[in-house]
Amino acid sequence: MTVPVNAAEAVFDGGPSFDGGPSDVATRLDGLKQAVEASRGRIDDEILAPAEMLSSRAAERLTLSGEHTIVALAGATGSGKSSLFNSLTDLELAGVGVRRPTTSWALACAWGPDGANGLLEWMGIPARHQVSRMSMLDHSSEDTKLDGLVLLDLPDHDSTEVSHHLEMDRLIKYADLLVWVLDPQKYADAAIHDRYIRPMAGYSDVTLVVLNQIDRIPFEQRERALADVRRILAEEGLPDVPVIGVSATRGDGVDDLKRELATRIRAKASAKDRLASDIAAAADVMAQVGGTADAPGISPVDRQALDDALVECAGVPQFVAAISASSERRAALRTGWPITRWLGSVAQVVARRSRARR
Repeated sequence: MTVPVNAAEAVFDGGPSFDGGPSDVATRLDGLKQAVEASRGRIDDEILAPAEMLSSRAAERLTLSGEHTIVALAGATGSGKSSLFNSLTDLELAGVGVRRPTTSWALACAWGPDGANGLLEWMGIPARHQVSRMSMLDHSSEDTKLDGLVLLDLPDHDSTEVSHHLEMDRLIKYADLLVWVLDPQKYADAAIHDRYIRPMAGYSDVTLVVLNQIDRIPFEQRERALADVRRILAEEGLPDVPVIGVSATRGDGVDDLKRELATRIRAKASAKDRLASDIAAAADVMAQVGGTADAPGISPVDRQALDDALVECAGVPQFVAAISASSERRAALRTGWPITRWLGSVAQVVARRSRARR
């Protein structure tokens, strides 16, 4: 059996969605599973393992709430990520400054309880780090309401604690929409660009970039700073990612960010887009290792030559010739001239007696 070229291609057709309707994500997922199974013994297990784990995680996500969008805030120490989390929730949930110089655990705030509990349990967020926004009065305008949002404040990617790195790396795999929070001093820092943003260029459809603390930049230089962030992203393969300037402490741009999030949440496409990007990335890795050329197969001429050779090896022509000769002799004995038949039978009797005397 050959590795399906086009097992990785089957990853890109149509099937059931969150609500049971047609969706190409489910069919792509089935194609990925088939590609993994067909590749066993032909591609190293360590290469197949991420695709296999993705299959399991994606299948679980498809069975969970399609009404919620998981948005993760990720960034460096001092980027104001936790302040932005508080500003979006209108609550003082995440400790900032001296009380919490680095985000050492993930916090989650869910707008609306239905289905969110299952998602948070699936992500492994402890109950003590969860809060429901449903219990609070929401005075947001209609276009900035975030019903259906599950917002995560991730650990800092540049923390000196290894456990913080591991927790961030674990949780960004679950996010439907990634929001990278940068600050004016370190927005071009290679640590976040080389380790996360550039390698995830294929996820541009489910990526937003926030330049926080924009109030620290003189007003006349803000557009230039935002343009520079866009330039860097374009060079890294993310030319279409929205870049929003925000001041979490003063509130500048926060409503713009809320509108962008609200638009994504109402479209209910981020979860499917993220899964599609994950599946495409896994299929691409397998395709690079296993190849993408069509199996050459056997032409009709080659097939006929192979059949003829196998027939010859089995001695079929000799067997057919023997049967033919025997049939002709028997036919001649039964249908020939009577005297000839009598002489032939006498000859057979003489031959048998001769053999018996020996």
